[in-house]
Amino acid sequence: MNTPAAADRPPAERKAPIRVFLLDDHEVVRRGLRDLLEGEPDIEVVGDAGTGAQALVRGPALRPDVAVLDVRLPDGDGIRVCRELRSLMPDLACLMLTSFDDEDALLDAIMAGAAGYVLKQIKGSDLVTAVRTVASGQSLLDPATTARLMRSLRGPGDAPPPEDARIAALNDRERAILALVGEGLTNRQIGERLYLSEKTVKNHISRMLAKLGVERRVQAAVLAAQVTPPTAPRSRER
Repeated sequence: MNTPAAADRPPAERKAPIRVFLLDDHEVVRRGLRDLLEGEPDIEVVGDAGTGAQALVRGPALRPDVAVLDVRLPDGDGIRVCRELRSLMPDLACLMLTSFDDEDALLDAIMAGAAGYVLKQIKGSDLVTAVRTVASGQSLLDPATTARLMRSLRGPGDAPPPEDARIAALNDRERAILALVGEGLTNRQIGERLYLSEKTVKNHISRMLAKLGVERRVQAAVLAAQVTPPTAPRSRER
């Protein structure tokens, strides 16, 4: 029985590289980011821009998987660019990059649908990891940052405002889970707290996000930051 020559065999299927678009008003920063990311075999920088206006023209034409966006720009801000790019490319993962640890900017980025928010002081290897993380569909807002933001939004001793109609639509279980999301707990930690399986928690969160009309769990927590959900019951539902 003859075996096909190597040249006749179909090539092994290779996963396409992560397509990345860069937005920063400093050319040196853009070049540094490009050199860093293109040194990885699974990442391809498909284009860059120095202004928000350029990004809104070039980005959609290049169809990136991830956009690394500077928050502060001479003609606006990267958060607006994030919102507008995602309105054109809903699957785009935006990673916000800033020199400032700014809670207002973090909140705005979350509500614009950003998948992650990192400081420019981040190590190169950590930035590469961040790009891979958001490209895989995950969020990059660590639990400690989420919890700190929730505490800041609630404020010490502030009276809660009238309840949002979307939150009113949640059942007791979803409200309890939402409260724990706001504390920065992972699905596994929420399951341990409520004696639920991790899969059950994930299903509850999916339904909760749909009711709230948001895509990411941290967006839901922000919406509910000034609403005090009922104390989470410790049931043994599976």
